[in-house]
Amino acid sequence: MSRVGRLPIPIPGGVDVAVQDRTVRVKGPKGSLERTVHPDITVAVADGRITVSRPTDGRFHRALHGLTRALVANMVRGVTQGYAVQLEIQGVGYRAQKQGQKLAIQLGFSHPVEIDPPSGITLEAPQPNRIIVSGIDKELVGQIAAGIRSLREPDPYKGKGVRYLGEHVRRKAGKAGKAAAGAGGAKA
Repeated sequence: MSRVGRLPIPIPGGVDVAVQDRTVRVKGPKGSLERTVHPDITVAVADGRITVSRPTDGRFHRALHGLTRALVANMVRGVTQGYAVQLEIQGVGYRAQKQGQKLAIQLGFSHPVEIDPPSGITLEAPQPNRIIVSGIDKELVGQIAAGIRSLREPDPYKGKGVRYLGEHVRRKAGKAGKAAAGAGGAKA
């Protein structure tokens, strides 16, 4: 049995879970989410818990079992606590600022990059070098944060760019110059 899949998911107070056909709907204080699960996986709600079960012990069903349980648990946590990913910007002249709902980021291009968040996602810039992406859908929060990071990934030579808060970027040594080559680089 899957170690992750067999664990029941407790339903906290103020959260409503409804399973209809293959669709799981979770409604809580922060909002509501819905997801369609694979037809082979069964999701049941009983006694204040959500249980996920599979038909066989085949490799594919074992993988789906743990995945489905994790996705449903993320939905329950999202509607109660929410998710947030923090990004930091490093580099001279690199900064972010909020303009209404949009986020304008200066990343060394000839123009500022404007990001309009999809519904359910909020973008904040508490400091010029810090961005917070938050929402109730873990998958969407991570996707938006990865998209912002991909605009200017951290440079391995100087460390400039957008990185996750606390991310360690392996630095490379720069190019080593030749020792005392003659005028114009001609060999003696």
